[in-house]
Amino acid sequence: MKRKAKVSGAAAAAPQESLPPEVRPGQSVELLKQLHILTRDGKLNQDSRRKLKQVYHLFQFIEGLLQELPPSATGPLVADHGAGKSYLGFITYDLYLKALGRGSIVGIETRSELVESSRALAQRLGFERMRFLNLSVAESTGREDLPARFDMVTALHACDTATDDAIHFGLQKQARFMVLVPCCQAELAASLRLNKAMQLSRTPLAELWRHPLHTRELGSQLTNVLRCLYLESQGYSVTVTELVGWEHSMKNELILARFTGQRKHSAGQRLKALLQEFALEPLLGTRYPGLAGGVPAPGAETTAWAPPSCQ
Repeated sequence: MKRKAKVSGAAAAAPQESLPPEVRPGQSVELLKQLHILTRDGKLNQDSRRKLKQVYHLFQFIEGLLQELPPSATGPLVADHGAGKSYLGFITYDLYLKALGRGSIVGIETRSELVESSRALAQRLGFERMRFLNLSVAESTGREDLPARFDMVTALHACDTATDDAIHFGLQKQARFMVLVPCCQAELAASLRLNKAMQLSRTPLAELWRHPLHTRELGSQLTNVLRCLYLESQGYSVTVTELVGWEHSMKNELILARFTGQRKHSAGQRLKALLQEFALEPLLGTRYPGLAGGVPAPGAETTAWAPPSCQ
């Protein structure tokens, strides 16, 4: 009689009925434990349940976009910026790319210890088409060893201007989709504070940021409005929605950008007008180079990456 091989604790698959209902069939329990979403005995606490709900909700959007891609031999290529512990990258690989059998994810993160732990976890789980780079988002844009094009660029809570760098990366890499959850938008608030006295005497609109709390909130709102206009000016359609309910996170805005190839001249003009209105013109060349003769819009030099309806 053949003896069954003994499978040790971590490698053994837990019966589905013994797991919380949030864990999907076929999902790696070991991954959820290593990401500290599940406890050692396979349970969810309140904080991890909230975290898992947020990641699942974002994955639903990502999955829908990836399914729009035309079939290819290599599969989807995704860049995950400001990856942190790579919750989003690992969940996307586990729930989508693993079953697909092709496609790759590149996680980009500045903290070396997180990069090393993600590499070790991917190796342990056999997620061989995941790669992790110890770089800033800005540094990754100039890396020659990265592919010339990516299907999708994600940035989950990439802090302050790292989201702008992720957009710049997406434009350079001719990304079909960008999925952005901005965080800690401080740059514009600092610029608004710098010119506050002059603006208060110039325009009644300055009352919108007279108080420090309002300055921070307006800076955050204005930052994301400008990002959306910029993406539209570079050939993307943009949808803005909530990531999860406000009871789960205040860093809640989700920007979904889909490349159409239709550059909106009016969006660029409105962006420039807003910069002028708020005395932020110096940001034009640094944050919005595509409007200042910088990065070309995706598809400007090739028709190979046109949306499916144009092929």
